[in-house]
Amino acid sequence: MITTDTTFEEKVFYINRALVKSYADASGDQNPIHQNEEFALSVGLPNVIAHGMLTMALVGKYLSDLAGGSAKVLEFSARFTKPVIIPAGVDVDLTVSAIVTDVSDGKASISLAATSQGVKVIGLAKAVILI
Repeated sequence: MITTDTTFEEKVFYINRALVKSYADASGDQNPIHQNEEFALSVGLPNVIAHGMLTMALVGKYLSDLAGGSAKVLEFSARFTKPVIIPAGVDVDLTVSAIVTDVSDGKASISLAATSQGVKVIGLAKAVILI
């Protein structure tokens, strides 16, 4: 049973350059900050970064899984706070967790958190799901 303060088990997704390339191809977003280390460094980034919407999609996958399907997700929003940095040859974590902040009228309000390499990458992340 879901109640206020229910904490869901965290989920770790792994992001690497191959996934970022696949996402770039699928989305049509070929911005070189997501694939070209030299370019990313030249514009002041620490390395290639994952697409923000890839990060959001993975958090959304976590949310829809815990809700029991995407049809039960009524609201979902977040702000990007830091990029997910993807060094070459490394699988980087995206660790997602959630806690219920309110339950009423068959709905649960949820606060979400996502970090990568210990750094908060989304903020003000919240959702409402049917329960």
